[in-house]
Amino acid sequence: MTEKILLESYPDGVTVLMFNRPQARNALDLESMRLFAETVSCLREDAGLRVVVLTGAGEQAFCSGGDLVELSNYPSEADAINMITLMGDALLTLERLPVPVIAAINGYALGGGSEIALACDMRIVDEAVQLGLVQIRLGLTPGWGAGQRLLRVVGYARAMDLLLRGHVLHASEIEELGLANRIVEQGSALPQALRVARQIAAAPPDTVRGVKALLQAGMNHPYEMALQIERAVFPPLWAAEPHLKAVNDFLNRRKSPDSDTES
Repeated sequence: MTEKILLESYPDGVTVLMFNRPQARNALDLESMRLFAETVSCLREDAGLRVVVLTGAGEQAFCSGGDLVELSNYPSEADAINMITLMGDALLTLERLPVPVIAAINGYALGGGSEIALACDMRIVDEAVQLGLVQIRLGLTPGWGAGQRLLRVVGYARAMDLLLRGHVLHASEIEELGLANRIVEQGSALPQALRVARQIAAAPPDTVRGVKALLQAGMNHPYEMALQIERAVFPPLWAAEPHLKAVNDFLNRRKSPDSDTES
């Protein structure tokens, strides 16, 4: 049986997590959801991890949400609780990974696929993408946390509009709403996301983790507490080898007779 979730790790600390059901537009059945949750949990324990890139196999879809063909076999409220707990917890774990998570969104990202994309720190979006929280078309609301994440990105009124209309967004609208870090040519979302990931992976890992920690603090804590967390991140980095080396290199360049600049 083909693996429904693929994981590929590179020597530089970049890891690609791929939804691998292209024949179903990478829709998630329950097995895929469990595998995704297990995989994300394992990533949390990877000390060498620098950046995660999340994408979908094939050219049609990032993830088109839940597999309605299979999930129609689980119609009860108890079934719904099990599913949203599984995926809601998995996306919270993904969001709280100490390293940046980049969504390379190639093709459809509808319903649950949009929920997954919103749980990522950054989104590189193919110009042919269709992204939408379309749950209302099925008589549903988001259940994996996207309502709260969307609210924090686009604000109350726009979130209300998008959720109540089930509007499918195209590239220009995604960019206008601030849901994409960049729009790229069709077919190039993954290569572009990997390029960004490798730029990040080349930076000092503790500094990268510190940036995520202080921004997550601002999202999840009151202002005064977030300021204290940000202040706590800085001193260990000041005394650490990457900063000391950078300062030493700077001072050596200033001493060089060939140097007439300070940068």
